[in-house]
Amino acid sequence: MQCQRTKLSVPDVAEVGPGLWSNAVRAGDMLYISGQVARPFEGGTEIVGKDEYEQAKQIFSRIDRIIKAAGGTMDDLVKMTIYVVDIQKNTEVWRARREFFTGDFPASTLVEVRSLAKPEVLVEIETVAYLGKS
Repeated sequence: MQCQRTKLSVPDVAEVGPGLWSNAVRAGDMLYISGQVARPFEGGTEIVGKDEYEQAKQIFSRIDRIIKAAGGTMDDLVKMTIYVVDIQKNTEVWRARREFFTGDFPASTLVEVRSLAKPEVLVEIETVAYLGKS
């Protein structure tokens, strides 16, 4: 049996150029959200935020809009992978994360990388949500 896979369109979160990737894909009860960086909601190539905290807040706001468009909430996130260029600034990402979650945090992985898409990108976050009934 083949799983139905559907691109999720989110009118208030612009995607990168057509044909590159989707912000989110739903497969059954699972929602896979591509790595998000601190781009403006309306699109463009500039980055919102000069440090890890500001960028993480923008990213979590993007993820929140995407998951709400799928009918879920941030509490439906079950897995998160966070990429940072400076592991010593991880507390700034955690500080932003606490502003978006209640209760238990999703299972998470934190990875330090040499660089991300552009030199000014300090954080990228990808997530998985379960949107079915428990």
